[in-house]
Amino acid sequence: MTARVALGVALLISLGSFAPLAINQAVSAETAALSPLDQLLATENAGVKAQAAPIVNDLAFLRRITVDLIGRIPTAAEIDEFMAWSSSERRTNAIDKLLADGRFADRWTVFYSDLLRLRTNAEGGQAFLAFVHKAVEANMPYDEMVRNLLIANGKANYTPEVGFILGDGADPMAMAGVTSQTFMGIRIACAQCHDHPFDVWTREDFYGLAAYFGKTRRFENDFTNTIYTTETDATTVLWPPEGVGKEADRKPMTPKFPFKLAEGSAEPEYIVRLKELRTAQEQRKLAAKDAKQNKVDDLLAEADKALEKITTPKPVDATGVLAENQSEVDKLKLAQGRYRNSEMRTDLAKLVTDPRNRYFAKNHVNRVWAELMGRGIVDPVDDFSQNNKPSHPKTLDYLADEFVAGGYDLKNIVRIIVTSQAYQREHLIKVDEATRTTIETAFLATTPRRMISEALYDSIVVGGRLFDVKHENGKNLTTAWRHQQVVKDKKSEEIATSNLASAVNVTKPAMAAKPAEAVPTSGAYSVEDAFELDFNAVLAKKDDAPEVEQMKMMSKEEIEAQAMAKQIGRPGVEYIDKYVKVIFDDNPRFTTALRMETPAPPTHFLRVFGQSTREALGEFRDHSPTMRQALLIMNGRLIHEASRVGELEPAYALLVGKKKNYESAVALAYRDLLTREATAQEIKEGIQLIEAGDTPLSGYADFRWVLLNCNEFRFIP
Repeated sequence: MTARVALGVALLISLGSFAPLAINQAVSAETAALSPLDQLLATENAGVKAQAAPIVNDLAFLRRITVDLIGRIPTAAEIDEFMAWSSSERRTNAIDKLLADGRFADRWTVFYSDLLRLRTNAEGGQAFLAFVHKAVEANMPYDEMVRNLLIANGKANYTPEVGFILGDGADPMAMAGVTSQTFMGIRIACAQCHDHPFDVWTREDFYGLAAYFGKTRRFENDFTNTIYTTETDATTVLWPPEGVGKEADRKPMTPKFPFKLAEGSAEPEYIVRLKELRTAQEQRKLAAKDAKQNKVDDLLAEADKALEKITTPKPVDATGVLAENQSEVDKLKLAQGRYRNSEMRTDLAKLVTDPRNRYFAKNHVNRVWAELMGRGIVDPVDDFSQNNKPSHPKTLDYLADEFVAGGYDLKNIVRIIVTSQAYQREHLIKVDEATRTTIETAFLATTPRRMISEALYDSIVVGGRLFDVKHENGKNLTTAWRHQQVVKDKKSEEIATSNLASAVNVTKPAMAAKPAEAVPTSGAYSVEDAFELDFNAVLAKKDDAPEVEQMKMMSKEEIEAQAMAKQIGRPGVEYIDKYVKVIFDDNPRFTTALRMETPAPPTHFLRVFGQSTREALGEFRDHSPTMRQALLIMNGRLIHEASRVGELEPAYALLVGKKKNYESAVALAYRDLLTREATAQEIKEGIQLIEAGDTPLSGYADFRWVLLNCNEFRFIP
């Protein structure tokens, strides 16, 4: 083993713990006061004979809150800004800023994508994802979002919310289980074939819930090549079930909501607060609307639009083709009446989101709590049952009450959790498993959590300064050989060769999102290729016209060119293989994983690090370590590019030239990658690793590789 490798291994071992050291970093004084949430936890933990873990230091808090709220580690500029605030204001300011950050919607869209099993390759999946993102971005109340999902009918992509019911093929039996487990945390699907063996739900309860979806149908339109849902007059859900009794005795099942709502003559305080909040919100909307209507400029703008509509000439249609196609389009628009919303599902949506439905609010706040704390108050989070009681029922009730009273506001409940001492406590280190489990279950210490795969990906990009190019032009010329099949005909061969030659000595273009299309990132490794979606463009793509209306005639040359591009063989034509050398500037810029098509392919970085398929109900992320993860994090292109030192990043000047300062370079790496200050020993080991490299740049790359591979980087402090 070389000295260079030995130093790297020693440093990696020393960084094996995921709990960073507290190095002269004060704990903010504001955390000393107990919040109402902490007071309830303390009351419910009265019988637990264990001491609570200390509050994490400020930089550890910054790293934790940044990863949890916007899905990446903080940048150097964000660290400097945070430390410039007074110690009494740092945490509050950081929370306020991150809740307002545009990436909050990106990060928490991932949370809802897991919850709703959202798949962009499913029918209407892209538009559904874009709708959820827009809802989170606009801070749409959660009850409103769920009602939209349960009620909507219409065409895939044109009506984004319909992607929810299309995800399970509009199957009433599947939707009964999905609705119950996703929105209320109740696994009633077990009662589809028999009475639930471990809970109170009967087979009749299940069929009563499924009956709300009994008249919903999924249809395909061959003319427009579209898929849509609508309501029919007859239900497919009959009782008794098939095979039970005589077929002639089976009758349409009457919809029945099997879950009890909170009872009592007096309205609970949280519902009174909700009504007051929404009354005030409605009054503000009306006031704003009145003010807008009184603006002369707005009135003039409307008049201009009306005038433009009147004076715009109609297109000439000499052939009559446009008129014929438009007639079909008009029929389709008239058929929009078929996309009527379901009265039964409207009733169901009201019951599910009713403030008196305690399952609805408790299930959601419990899922948010688990996302931020590492385990649920009810755990597993989708199993509210007689045999799985909450560990802290009063705390869960408080969170549910605040969620409802706050207007089902996600940011409000996130703020309540992250400002608590429970969220800001350290992990337990060097204690036996039984003790650790007891203390973590009581939320007297935080459960160790590895970053979700999207956050880990983006954190590597941030730590390696890869959201923008970091090398000067021409510094990374790379040679590649591209395979092409061309027609053996001499003329065609000359054309093909000239086209390929034009690719030589080109610079790889920077990525930019295209409307409603996937955009590949730089990088030639398929396991780390990314496809970023433009959510706004996806939602804007609502053309109701059939595809035939948009068709155009292609020339013979265009057809041949298209066939060549797709490498489609033609009878009687002979092809030859061409391998052409292409030189390009491999100066990668990576995009965010939070906006990728989802779920990623099975071999992709995101899936290797735990992203689920989102196919099966109740499927969660797998955070278990695997050999594939170790190989990818050690040898992957993303890690390789993040480790390398670019001429355009601050570390470069500290490693070469007159102003080189290895100590500052090591300290910079610890702040960039681990969000903390390095100890004297760590700086000494880092300098040794730099000096052991063939060059200072390669030694520093090895040093950063070690930090990126340590547990402290991957785990949330």
